Amino acid sequence: MVTSQTADVVVVGNGVLGLSVAVEIALRAPKTRVAVVGPTGRPMAATAAAGAMLNCFGEVTRYTDRHPVTRARFALAREALDAWPGWMETLADLAGPAVGKALRASYRTGTFVLLGARSGHVAADNFEAMRAAAERYDEPYELLGAADVDGLAPRPDARPLRVLHLHREGAVDARAVLAALEAAASRLGVRLVSGTVRELLAGAGAVRGVRLDGDGDTLTAGTVVLAAGAAGSALAETVLPPGAVPPMLFGTGASLLVQRTTTSGPGARQVMRTPNRAATCGLHVVPMADDGHQYIGATNVITTEPITGAELGSCHSLMRQVCEQFDHDLAFARVQRLMVGARPVPLDCFPLLGPCSLSGLVFATGTYRDGFHCSPALAPRLAATVLDPAVQDTDLQWFTPERMPIAVLTPDEALTDTVDHAVDTMSEQGMQLPFWVDGTPLREWVRRRIERLHEELGQPLALAPELIYPQFLAPKSTDSSCAATRLRRYLDAARTHYAPRLDAPARVSC
Repeated sequence: MVTSQTADVVVVGNGVLGLSVAVEIALRAPKTRVAVVGPTGRPMAATAAAGAMLNCFGEVTRYTDRHPVTRARFALAREALDAWPGWMETLADLAGPAVGKALRASYRTGTFVLLGARSGHVAADNFEAMRAAAERYDEPYELLGAADVDGLAPRPDARPLRVLHLHREGAVDARAVLAALEAAASRLGVRLVSGTVRELLAGAGAVRGVRLDGDGDTLTAGTVVLAAGAAGSALAETVLPPGAVPPMLFGTGASLLVQRTTTSGPGARQVMRTPNRAATCGLHVVPMADDGHQYIGATNVITTEPITGAELGSCHSLMRQVCEQFDHDLAFARVQRLMVGARPVPLDCFPLLGPCSLSGLVFATGTYRDGFHCSPALAPRLAATVLDPAVQDTDLQWFTPERMPIAVLTPDEALTDTVDHAVDTMSEQGMQLPFWVDGTPLREWVRRRIERLHEELGQPLALAPELIYPQFLAPKSTDSSCAATRLRRYLDAARTHYAPRLDAPARVSC
């Protein structure tokens, strides 16, 4: 039997960002009826599989200061870095003594960024960009030697060349944060609905609510917050014209929770990570508790369609590299859990935030790797927009959901960048060439494959390196022809939708 219920605000998605927005709304407007919809087990959710590192400067790359949109994203990350201690105390108090105690115990400050001996020049450039950004913004940091890092015990040939210690950055247990958010939401009167939204409901230019899977039950509401992560793109398409919003890709990542043994020693006491590089975020080890549990992450396979698990090759590479580059004694640790989640990755890699042309629909998705860290900065802004639609948040204007993909690099610059990442990644993975061969043949091979993609699309396109890798450089792992077809259809639809506003062909880049 189909039933219908009502609320003032329905939040679609029970990850960290959706729950944080719900809690903020309940704190600011206690009489507002808020419902959060999401499956209890959170299958393939990014938050449930996160570490979760609280890194702002640790995520800086050589392109962070290049463009206003990358600077705007960095400004949100800095705001969140300042907000996390206070936000965590608020959540701990709201959640109650037991849950709050577990949350506080999981919070650790200090991040060591390691530039390994096997790193290429992309990682070296990103490392220097981090240091320069910390210097420019007066962020506390130190440059250290490998011997200064507790728990660092790599293979001799993988010993880091440089170490950057970021004092204020660190990590918190994502599972503890989710538990605290759920407890806080319940205490504030937020209704938690276990289920999956099938479609958004709209009429007369405004959102009307959502329809659930199963019997098709509906939740009627004047405002819907779309915080469904990687599933948000398909839901948006149920009420918005084709091409209006950049498509969401699925950045599937695998991570491991391990238990150290007496053989493997105490290990790292603070976060250890490498700079970001293509096809994945930085390799990282996060201490989870004083009992020897550690989180190891992470992989990143980006696809146009959802996948149901982690690639064996990615997991093998993750385990091998973390033992070689961080701590060879981790080979003796006991694997407790394999976690897999899909990050929401828009085609241009920039988030979809704020209201759109459909009255009452507010986007809170597409945050890629930044959603967890930035949640204390984004939740208050989005809650303010929900409660007063007249609010114009100029800090989020770059991330308006209805847009052509944002251009940061030219197609040729993006092609060269992808080639650089590919060669560096191959070298880090252990590739060895004969002494009489340099990297030119590899560079030419990667370049030819990207040029072939441009031919299929009918135009050059500046995609981020990690979007190219799984789809078009490793066609055995995904159907590259189907991916190209879907991408071409979106571009055709976007050009048609935005034709009156376009002065030149679209270029997209991360």
